[in-house]
Amino acid sequence: MSYSTADSLPTVTLDDVRGAQKMLAGVARVTAMEGSRHLSGLVGAPVHFKCENLQRTGSFKLRGAYVRIAGLLPEERAAGVVAASAGNHAQGVALASSLLGVHSTVFMPTGAPLPKVAATRHYGAEVRLHGTVVDETLAAAQEYAAETGAVFIHPFDHPDIIAGQGTVGLEILEQCPEVRTIVVGIGGGGLAAGIAIAVKSLRPDVRIVGVQAAGAAAYPPSLAAGRPVSIDNPATMADGIKVGRPGDVPFRIVGDLVDEVRTVSEDALSSGLLLCLERAKLVVEPAGASPVAALLSTPEEFEGPVVAVLSGGNVDPLLMQRILRHGMAAGGRYLQVRLRLTDRPGALATLLGVLSVVDANVLDVSHVRTDPRLGLTEAEVELHLETKGPEHCAEVGQALRKAGYTVID
Repeated sequence: MSYSTADSLPTVTLDDVRGAQKMLAGVARVTAMEGSRHLSGLVGAPVHFKCENLQRTGSFKLRGAYVRIAGLLPEERAAGVVAASAGNHAQGVALASSLLGVHSTVFMPTGAPLPKVAATRHYGAEVRLHGTVVDETLAAAQEYAAETGAVFIHPFDHPDIIAGQGTVGLEILEQCPEVRTIVVGIGGGGLAAGIAIAVKSLRPDVRIVGVQAAGAAAYPPSLAAGRPVSIDNPATMADGIKVGRPGDVPFRIVGDLVDEVRTVSEDALSSGLLLCLERAKLVVEPAGASPVAALLSTPEEFEGPVVAVLSGGNVDPLLMQRILRHGMAAGGRYLQVRLRLTDRPGALATLLGVLSVVDANVLDVSHVRTDPRLGLTEAEVELHLETKGPEHCAEVGQALRKAGYTVID
């Protein structure tokens, strides 16, 4: 690495990324590149998935963590390492430390999903649960480092981390040399910065687009200000990119080399995750689906061939269940209706018969008879329906109106 004379921030070079690639040989997988017919049809050019969700530990984080820990001095390794994370970075640090024979302590929020906590322990880390949000967990880890001398492994704000993540970019160029656009999710910026260094050094014509969740988008205001700025209370289902402030080191690189940073909605994230699962048969977490969400939102704005980086696949099953239902709703395949009918024997059966004729699958029925808002002979029914898309939703509504029902909301 080298240091900028302007502000003494370390920078990362192509040679650093190539050195990281040699270091990771036999450690990190060269993950698959899979085509997407559906997205290719929307974009009008080939679209490929770079499947870091199939990486060891389920995300790209192993790459940077291993390079960072492998570069420690012997006395630093002897002191151990410490990290703070809600999931992916925790698992990457845990496995990298185990492979290198270094003791690791990982602080995780008390509400972290149990599968992620269990996986981190399985990879060999000592897990300590502290705080309810990542900022509290991060402070605890840094306090532990100061007290014990353990080396704090930052999830994105270090040149070795960025060099390790940059090996994804080298693999993309090897696997898809004709690539014109790379789309990648951005949290703190380590992955996007590493890919940008690797790709722009060899192929400056390739366009790199970063994607953030709209509720946790710290990069647009930071880029506008010309410096990293914090946003208050970032909120998104995509916890892998839920970062309130860009890292100092990756921010400079992203500002110089990433062509655009755009945002996507929660609906788009859930639709992207659903597409990966249904069409590509790939389990992807919301952060990993962010590039897919961007392609679904405005497919005409991307020049192909396109590579979308699926950064991770570690998603809590309970969250997955909620996201899938949300994605079905966003895609017009889940409909919730509430209506009133005459409270008489057979009324509910008649209503369900109308839905059966239009082939709407009833998932849940809530039938209320005792409510002060209802008339003496009225009942209120709330239905959760699985449909085939927006056109089918309209058909269901039309059938209900034709049968004399009035939908309340």
